[in-house]
Amino acid sequence: MKWIVAPAEATGVAALAAALGVSRPVARVLCARGLRDVLAARRFLAPSPKDLHDPFLLAGMEAAAQRLARAIERKESILLYGDYDVDGTSALVVLKKVLDLAGGVATCFVPHRIRDGYGMKSEAVEDAAARGVKLIVSVDTGIRASEVVRHAAGLGIDVIVTDHHLPEAELPPALAVLNPNRRDCAYPEKNLCGAGVALKLAEALMTTLGWEAARRERLVDSLLKLVAIATVADVVPLTGENRVIVKRGLAGLDRVANPGLRALLDVAGVEAGTAPSAPQVAFQIAPRINAAGRMASAGDIVDLFTTTDPARARTIASQLDDLNKDRRSTEEGIQQAILEQCLAQPVTDGDAALVFAGEGWHRGVVGIVASRVVERFHRPAFVLGLDQGIAYGSGRSIRAFHLLDALEAMPALFTKFGGHRQAAGVTLLASQVDEFRVQFRAYAAARLTVVDFQAEIEIDAEIAFEEITDQTVAELLDLAPFGCGNAAPTLVARWVEVAATPEIKNNKHVFLRLKSQGRIFRAKAWNFADRAAEFAPGTLLDVALQFEEDAYSAARGYAPWQMVVQDVRPAMRQ
Repeated sequence: MKWIVAPAEATGVAALAAALGVSRPVARVLCARGLRDVLAARRFLAPSPKDLHDPFLLAGMEAAAQRLARAIERKESILLYGDYDVDGTSALVVLKKVLDLAGGVATCFVPHRIRDGYGMKSEAVEDAAARGVKLIVSVDTGIRASEVVRHAAGLGIDVIVTDHHLPEAELPPALAVLNPNRRDCAYPEKNLCGAGVALKLAEALMTTLGWEAARRERLVDSLLKLVAIATVADVVPLTGENRVIVKRGLAGLDRVANPGLRALLDVAGVEAGTAPSAPQVAFQIAPRINAAGRMASAGDIVDLFTTTDPARARTIASQLDDLNKDRRSTEEGIQQAILEQCLAQPVTDGDAALVFAGEGWHRGVVGIVASRVVERFHRPAFVLGLDQGIAYGSGRSIRAFHLLDALEAMPALFTKFGGHRQAAGVTLLASQVDEFRVQFRAYAAARLTVVDFQAEIEIDAEIAFEEITDQTVAELLDLAPFGCGNAAPTLVARWVEVAATPEIKNNKHVFLRLKSQGRIFRAKAWNFADRAAEFAPGTLLDVALQFEEDAYSAARGYAPWQMVVQDVRPAMRQ
């Protein structure tokens, strides 16, 4: 890996550590992440609901809240039009719960990934008009649905668009468009997910309806649990307002009254009375929610979170668990097919971007597979499933490459496309896949170099073994939630000696004893078996490491954390 080590803070670390009452390694990490100001650092360490922004700062919010209040008063039929991923379904549930409490008449529509595809469709709007719907609220979708919104207006339906994806130059002609990424929107947090925007509309509606502050705060606090899951799952930066949402929302998951949410946590292996971490949400909870939209119908998620019947909730949660197993199997099959393609035609430095396609590849998992391809080859990649002459697929990218900009440079290739910097989706004729591959590679080759294809590891600061204590590690772990925009701190310990012959477990993982400054720590190096030769006893290394909670160790009376090696290289003088 290419090590990107943050410049050491020459001054201010000691003062910041003293002012915050934290150890110097923690102060170094905060400085490396731009939190040198004491007040800003305190807000980061202890985010408060008071740090949530006024929802009426979103452009169009006044009109949206007033229109919803009017629909509730008149008992108009409201359709909530969502998306089939964690973010979209969570946003639907957030608005549905508040509208139900307010006495609104609201139904939900979740498109089927295969049958309906992504985004708002005129057919669904026409069906809504036939059922007497007077107001449609899109959630996590709609920002590029101008024609559909215009069609709805022609049918006498008002539309409120709530979304967070990047808009086109011209906004949809809706009654209101709530999107922090509007060019004319001054909302301070540009990185809200779709459920975050829906939460803002729900909060504004409560205010417009005149609900007392205490009631609003209680309900927002309850809704934060689901919005926190959506925020982690949608891989938006866990900084600013999103940090408040996730920190508080996840903490509240140690006490869950909602039968569906409780059942989901149970099948995901999160015990009652414990709060999941952001990585647990990302790898245990979110995949089970997403499995419905990927492999079956995401409408099941709305049912899961709105049912009051614990037995019904357990049944749906169990079905999601089974679907997730099917998803993993399907995903592994596509990955194997891609590996075989790479063996037949190896990826070289001349391949600045990758496009893989296969007949019958399941549309529900190609995005996940694209992420795996990027992890393996560290360059932009699309994975496409071919079905009856049409290619449907998803792309993922690296930090140095803007995926949506690339697609907008070749729009004639697609019947539909959209997304943002790091992820995007496309639909095109199967006959155009080869041309897409040529143009996508050429576009990337003009903007990326071989250096961009090297995996990177960002290192926050140095740490000495004598600084590693239970208290310091606890403070480092308290910088969570970790995820996009707020990675777990990576530290480098220099001139560390391998103190014993390493143990190799399951032919994959390496267990080490590392020595420095007279102290020895046990460390784990996941999937390092093929690098075991680098850990000969007596070898001096610079070690990039992280710390993780270890409940198993704590239960046995040892330290409640473990040291995890991220990378090593021969020790070097600085």
